[in-house]
Amino acid sequence: MGFPAIIIPAIPSPAIIFSAMFSLQCSFIPSGEFVLGDIMKILYIYAQQEPTSFNASLKDTALAALKEKGHEVELSDLYAMNFNPVLTEGDFTKRKKPDVFKPFLEAINAVKNGAFSPDILAEMEKVKWADILIFQFPIYFTSMPAIMKGWIDRVLAPGFGFNPITNSAYETGLLKGKSAMIVTTTGASQEWYSEGGEHGDLNKHLESVTHCVFEYMGIQALPSHIVYEVSRISREKGAEELEKYRQRLLEL
Repeated sequence: MGFPAIIIPAIPSPAIIFSAMFSLQCSFIPSGEFVLGDIMKILYIYAQQEPTSFNASLKDTALAALKEKGHEVELSDLYAMNFNPVLTEGDFTKRKKPDVFKPFLEAINAVKNGAFSPDILAEMEKVKWADILIFQFPIYFTSMPAIMKGWIDRVLAPGFGFNPITNSAYETGLLKGKSAMIVTTTGASQEWYSEGGEHGDLNKHLESVTHCVFEYMGIQALPSHIVYEVSRISREKGAEELEKYRQRLLEL
């Protein structure tokens, strides 16, 4: 996959995409200010394996809108890539302590010596290249799918995204200057995912990523974009949500 951009063919309007795919749209169960410049490099990290899902329509809408604005886009489609989410000793081509596996120390060593496995190095290069990272996934048990969590665990590694040994976190995080946002869908209603609702405020749940990952690494956390209750969404409401997302991305 070459840099800096992928070629994205012209895609019909969100309403047409959604209408054509509607029979299989059921996914598993507000707009921020972007002062980030005109043409940007965007890494789109996507975790949904069903090509006819509502998430797929969101992703296609996003790629078309970003292309329309002239942004450079790199897509990491994790399921299509068969990305391995499991952090193991095999992530490191040279070990600092071969007799005992301490992932934190091995990651620090791997950053210094270029000793990550090729799949991790490839994703790290995309992160370095990008101005904005967009993470899109359906909500699984108030969180992200394992494949997305594994990408974060393996790619945004100690020494690359943060380093508490050198006090490189939050305001001094190693990825300072970049921005990131979450785009997600739920099966349950907004009422269930509100403060006082059955599941609690979804934005609070997502702080485990927006604050404890993005901001911890010095990344500006942009407001999350959430589409609720997609398992029961109508054709008209689906098209409306796709257009809302498209308009948000056109404001980047």
